[in-house]
Amino acid sequence: MKIGKYSIPKPIIQGGMGVGISWDKLAGSVSKEGGLGVISAVGTGYYQNKAFAHKLISDKPYGSENFYSKEGLVAIIQNARKICGDAPLACNVLYASNDYGRIVQDACEGGVNIIITGAGVPVNMPKFTVDYPDVALVPIVSSARALKLICRKWQRYNRLPDAVIVEGPLSGGHQGFTYEQCFEEQYQLENIVPPVIEEAAHWGNIPVIAAGGIWDKSDIDRFLAMGCAGVQMGTRFIGTFECDAHVLFKQKLIEAKEEDIQLFKSPVGLPARGVRTNLQTMIEKGTAPRVACISNCVAPCNQGEEAKAVGYCIADRLSDAFMGNTQTGLFFTGANGYRLEGLMSVKELMEKLTHGETN
Repeated sequence: MKIGKYSIPKPIIQGGMGVGISWDKLAGSVSKEGGLGVISAVGTGYYQNKAFAHKLISDKPYGSENFYSKEGLVAIIQNARKICGDAPLACNVLYASNDYGRIVQDACEGGVNIIITGAGVPVNMPKFTVDYPDVALVPIVSSARALKLICRKWQRYNRLPDAVIVEGPLSGGHQGFTYEQCFEEQYQLENIVPPVIEEAAHWGNIPVIAAGGIWDKSDIDRFLAMGCAGVQMGTRFIGTFECDAHVLFKQKLIEAKEEDIQLFKSPVGLPARGVRTNLQTMIEKGTAPRVACISNCVAPCNQGEEAKAVGYCIADRLSDAFMGNTQTGLFFTGANGYRLEGLMSVKELMEKLTHGETN
């Protein structure tokens, strides 16, 4: 798989998962094993016990400059490099993030090779990488229409996407669909991939990468046969020893049953998929932790107004999950998360994904 000037030996991208689920250990290990490791830029102020957040309120990084800590992100990238060396390494930066442009530049300065952006339509993504022409740019879309819009807008920067990820509604975390669309046949991954491939061909055969609900080699082979250059997988990498998530986070997924994985309302304004835990019961009863916008993490939340409307702060609850708080944590997972049965090494998982489960 080729993305810009970078060759990925195995056509597998590890999805960027924050807060703190895919940082240096996971991303570095995936790149080392021939896939594309992806560091999440979300919540880097929590890295190494908040060592890189210079101002805390209620023991939480204060403001977007601390929640999205540049020093924390650079440290994560440097530590990932100690694992993977010069292998291609990516960073996922949510378009909904406050300080989006600054975070993209921080990642480029830190030395990543590829920037991946979803959670919105990143029409001005190239604006922030003018000084880094070798950094490949990969937007995440949920439709051919979105890709067409991005390509048209990017022409003003004399850029086109170096690849595009098309994500279906079985992925973990935030969806690019309404609640109802997530269950409609026309929006399922196998039905939205072909139009995106067709649109990508109009712009010079941009590599298309399928994401959302992909689990094993048979899934990978299916989408490669459809014309995809590769796949992106997030949830399955949570079930690895190297995943940066707390052991209790991993255990929460291993213990989850299929009916426990549901779509929830989110302060971002889109449905989000995760494991139903004590948190959702608390939200329904009105006993969840009080919302106080300390980290100012995403623009759509409007400094906590949307968080109050849905009953929880996403930055606080994701960081609780990262730290292993099973009572108030928000545990994002894809629809197949219940299929995790235990932990294995990234090396073993990559072997299974490329050669089959029996090997």
